[in-house]
Amino acid sequence: QLQASGGGMVQAGGSLRLSCAVSRSTLRNYPMGWFRQPPGKEREFVAAISWSGGITYYADSVKGRFTISRDNAKNRVYLQMDSLGPEDTAVYYCAADGSLDAVRTGTGDGVDYWGKGTQVTVSS
Repeated sequence: QLQASGGGMVQAGGSLRLSCAVSRSTLRNYPMGWFRQPPGKEREFVAAISWSGGITYYADSVKGRFTISRDNAKNRVYLQMDSLGPEDTAVYYCAADGSLDAVRTGTGDGVDYWGKGTQVTVSS
């Protein structure tokens, strides 16, 4: 239903673009979010976007460096990550829920749909 891709290894200061493919038709108009789980830590909110793409939210830690977007014609949601640092190392997950509030904060415990994660590793 949700498939994240685009992770990899990059040096500090570099960029990566994550992509989330939405295959289930009923999810294609859902608000979407990205979460991440750093090694040994709890899952945390990264960014979220409304179904139209007109409203976005970011965690303070990524504001100004990451950009979430979506292409509903291609059924994809993206996370452009720039100026990456070692603190961004984590498994990144895309998520979907009927409620924008569910995907725009916290640990995402109430989110209904999750994709498999993609690993992002940033070396110093």
